[in-house]
Amino acid sequence: MSGSDWYHEGMRELQDVRDTRALADRLFDVTVHEALTDDDRTFIEGSSMFFLATADAAGRPDCSYKGGMPGFVRVLDERTLAFPDYDGNGMYRSCGNMCINRNVGLLFIDFEQGRRVRVNGTAEVSADDPLLEAFPGAVLVVRVRTDRVFPNCPRYLHPQRREQWSEYAPREGHAPPPAAWKRYEVFRDALPPRDRPADEGADEGADEE
Repeated sequence: MSGSDWYHEGMRELQDVRDTRALADRLFDVTVHEALTDDDRTFIEGSSMFFLATADAAGRPDCSYKGGMPGFVRVLDERTLAFPDYDGNGMYRSCGNMCINRNVGLLFIDFEQGRRVRVNGTAEVSADDPLLEAFPGAVLVVRVRTDRVFPNCPRYLHPQRREQWSEYAPREGHAPPPAAWKRYEVFRDALPPRDRPADEGADEGADEE
């Protein structure tokens, strides 16, 4: 694929308005690649978060934050990366979208060092992926086959410093506490059994017997 194939007419129209067509083509030639490089691997596997863009069958977009401990995204080979889907709000907007529209975009950001990398590709969601046990706390595993990988200019990133890791981030030897919002009265009767308070679960079990 060349730059002329990668940019659609809407992009080209704005490039021509701003006289950036030549620059856009040069950026494609110089920075855009299909295979993950060793540098990409180091950056991605060292990341503790990324943003995930998905769309439904009609093309309606959604974007979500994915976070974990460094290493929670793994580069399996030069065209494949994988990440866990942890316990969430049960809406499954991102994973649900990926089940019917496999096109995804991932944006990795390091606010401390000032760096961004974008990954576009196709995703596959699985509840029985062999990697499931390798990701503590994982409910599902998502594998992404990369189509395009490219850096973004970091000049508009506001420098930020991480103070501590989230206590909710799953990791080996650490049991994250239950989400506080799942204890709100408005949600209690809608929770699946696994998310109900232990004392409530015990009472229900006694009733069933």
